[in-house]
Amino acid sequence: MKTVTFISALLLASATLQAQPKAEGYQFTTVVNQKVTPVKNQAATGTCWCFATTSFIEAELLRQGKGEFDLSEMYIVRQKYMNQLNDNYLRHGKGNIGQGSISPSWFTAFTQVGIVPEEVYSGINYNSPTHNHKELASYMEVIAEKAVQMRQRSPEYDKLIKSLFDIYMGELPEKFTYKGKEYTPQSFAQSLDIHPEDYVMLTSFTHKPYYQAFEVEIPDNWEHAKMYNLPLDEMMEATDYALKNGYTVCWDGDVSEKGFSFKHGVAINPETGKTEDLKDTDFARWQGMDAQERLNEAFKFEYPCPEVKVTPEIRQKGYESFVTTDDHLMHLTGIAKDQNGTKYYITKNSWGTDRNDFGGYLNMSESYVRAKTIYVLVHKGALSKDMKKKLGLAD
Repeated sequence: MKTVTFISALLLASATLQAQPKAEGYQFTTVVNQKVTPVKNQAATGTCWCFATTSFIEAELLRQGKGEFDLSEMYIVRQKYMNQLNDNYLRHGKGNIGQGSISPSWFTAFTQVGIVPEEVYSGINYNSPTHNHKELASYMEVIAEKAVQMRQRSPEYDKLIKSLFDIYMGELPEKFTYKGKEYTPQSFAQSLDIHPEDYVMLTSFTHKPYYQAFEVEIPDNWEHAKMYNLPLDEMMEATDYALKNGYTVCWDGDVSEKGFSFKHGVAINPETGKTEDLKDTDFARWQGMDAQERLNEAFKFEYPCPEVKVTPEIRQKGYESFVTTDDHLMHLTGIAKDQNGTKYYITKNSWGTDRNDFGGYLNMSESYVRAKTIYVLVHKGALSKDMKKKLGLAD
């Protein structure tokens, strides 16, 4: 697969997309982009849910004028693991104790135990420069299974679990000093003035009534969180409204498609049969190709190509055939357009800065986001008055 020449450079400090004109390839122009914190690396863990939600909360703190914070993802992850172990035991071993989850797990843990800065709790207490939960998760599963088999959680079980997390992630701080002031994790959380009830999740599926909240049926929704169901166009309009009005958006969706290429910094949803949306300079490259050849050409990621016009029916089919799943969470920070006027969402990932040439960011096309979104998380203030009214939310 050839390396595409992209017309974008992403500056991590301000997360601002800058156009650098060249003769060919994708030429992205920023429509709007919000300030966020630098890209991080979840490394060898399935904790994207926490990295994306933490990035979103850090952006909220920036938006609210509270300053730039680097919050500890692993402090939240550790409590989520504890919550999963308890849930799994009470479900007789039928619960979800995988590394994945979704945004509500962040807010649950935050409410329970507070939060700390990254410098206070890195969550790495083993011989590795980056996160790796392979051994930790394996031991956790074994201990969980034995407790279910014995039908009891003794005081020794509690000590064993605590010791496991202490060994791999480090002991939890009872107090710490940050910027000259002493805190507990709870008092630090209070100082941030983040209120979980201020945030809502929006989704769009046809098997449930619109404008009502329902429990989206995905394995990682083990806490049975409810999301507001909107018509597809309105979910996208709400996302755009937030990004254009000073807010960012936490995104959960499917990244398993061939059209998702973090390496190339783009995610597309190619249409195999239509050429009318191509520019004249590109049309000749598609003339004479059959559908498969056009698909193969699209996945070279060399230039913008026509994409699927995603309807609610297409989206629902992907969900019900298990093609669209909740693989990954990321952070939408803005909107861009390519040289054909196609809309993209500027997306901050949590796979570090050295796995692509765009500082750990990518651009997801509107068609891709319409088809592959499971939910978006926004602050209530990011919703229009009309949308709040439809959902029965206080203005």
